[in-house]
Amino acid sequence: MSQDQPTFDHPVPPRSSRLRTLGLVALGLVAGAGGALLLRRPAAPAAAQPEAKKQMYQCPMHLQIIQDHFGTCPICAMDLVPIEEIQGGESSVEGLATITIDPARQQLIGLRTAKVVEGAAGGEIRAVVRLVPDETRIRKINVKVEGFVEKLHADFIGKPVAKGQPLFSLYSPEFVSAQREYLLALKTEKALSGGSLRQSGGDLLESARRRLLLWDVPPETLARLEQSGEIQKTLTLRSPISGVITAKTVVEGARVGPGEAPLEITELGHLWAQAEVYEAELARVKVGQAAELRFNTFGDRLFPARVAFIDPVLDPKSRTVRVRLEVANAKGELKPDMFGDAVLKTGARKGLLAPLDAVLDSGTRKVVFVALGDGKFEPREVETGPAAGEQVEIRRGLEAGEEVVSGAAFLVDSESRLRAALAQMGAKADAKAAPSTPQHKH
Repeated sequence: MSQDQPTFDHPVPPRSSRLRTLGLVALGLVAGAGGALLLRRPAAPAAAQPEAKKQMYQCPMHLQIIQDHFGTCPICAMDLVPIEEIQGGESSVEGLATITIDPARQQLIGLRTAKVVEGAAGGEIRAVVRLVPDETRIRKINVKVEGFVEKLHADFIGKPVAKGQPLFSLYSPEFVSAQREYLLALKTEKALSGGSLRQSGGDLLESARRRLLLWDVPPETLARLEQSGEIQKTLTLRSPISGVITAKTVVEGARVGPGEAPLEITELGHLWAQAEVYEAELARVKVGQAAELRFNTFGDRLFPARVAFIDPVLDPKSRTVRVRLEVANAKGELKPDMFGDAVLKTGARKGLLAPLDAVLDSGTRKVVFVALGDGKFEPREVETGPAAGEQVEIRRGLEAGEEVVSGAAFLVDSESRLRAALAQMGAKADAKAAPSTPQHKH
């Protein structure tokens, strides 16, 4: 043996012998464990430990942004805030929860509250109006004899005309012939005035006179024809009312015939204001009711009006009824097709009033959020009456002195819906994770 090789005091067993020894030890351990399991009674499964609820974060301005870690809102880049644990958030309104909003967040979203007060309810009805011409003050200038327009005085739309003012002069061969017949009848009547045929001459004169009058020949024109005996070449048509030209289909030199209406004149001294009143408010509108109109053009100036007509037919699409109001326009300041606001005066009564923007109307129910103090807000379903300006009557659901959310009510509603949905999801998750009671067989 070389001196460099190490020496051992104990001999090393072969590798196969060592593997055999380890296998026997492992087999003994498995057998011992199996025996212990056979000797033990079956134990009830251990109750599942509830997992700790994960902290969620939410954007204070966009409540739909929720995530399980801190960060910023992808819409407005604001820092997300922790969502507080929902405790005692149930309410009497389905789908909404009582929520708590800290003062800092109230200021951030612009939340405001207002008290419910007693006052005069149902004293007025507000509606949007559109001015239109009074249909009873529109005149069509028609022609009863064929001819040609030689001179047009009303030569453009919008031109004001006074009653009796010339509109246009018409040359008509039939008019010239009728004047000759009238002069001939007049001479015949004078010639037969002393004889037995006087009556026949009178009938002929009257027939010629009536023909000219039916063509809208003025009586003064006939008187001048009788005195002078001169036949006029043209027939001048004059305005029957004072107003403005609102339609014109004729120019100088044009040929017109019987039945045509080349001009239209509208008197704008009185106008109609068409208002749309909702079905629920129709019972408080009566003919003869006083009203006030306001237009942005004139600032806070009010124009008195009166309800003149209520349409007997309801519009099935908008569920409104057209109400016609009459308004005086002696100075011509108001123009057709102007839009404005109308306030119809109705009988007032005592009731509870709340801000109009505090009531959230979903179509099937109306909800307000009542301030309970300490930042808590409870949803409550209410029944409302007619609105009066910025106030609305509360018939059921609130009491005088209670405070309701009047600013940022939609944000509070969104938060309440979200909290209610999260609470419902948490309850379902807890019910699903709850262990069932073990059953033992004997």
